[in-house]
Amino acid sequence: MTCYDPDAPTGSGWWHWVVVNLPADTRVLTQGFGSGLVAVPDGVIQTRTDFGKAGYGGAAPPKGETHRYIFTVHALDVERLDVDEDASGAMVGFNVHFHSLASASITAMFS
Repeated sequence: MTCYDPDAPTGSGWWHWVVVNLPADTRVLTQGFGSGLVAVPDGVIQTRTDFGKAGYGGAAPPKGETHRYIFTVHALDVERLDVDEDASGAMVGFNVHFHSLASASITAMFS
């Protein structure tokens, strides 16, 4: 699962959250899941975001701008991706690309 801001003033967007190896039967994430303060299932990894650390980094567009935050879940043909906590969003995306069966996204706007 990822959260990506394509409107960030970087020329390449901004990864706000990257979570890998969620069990296929996951239906709900408990409140605080991305904070690192809530236990996650064994094997689930939150990787490094563009904030430089793992976990969810909230929306913070520059004053006066509205940004899109795209949350995407991916169904993969493997149970686990071979990445660690230091993997970037781009590296996770590269691995997801080769194992994707389907994906679904929802876009939130924030100013």
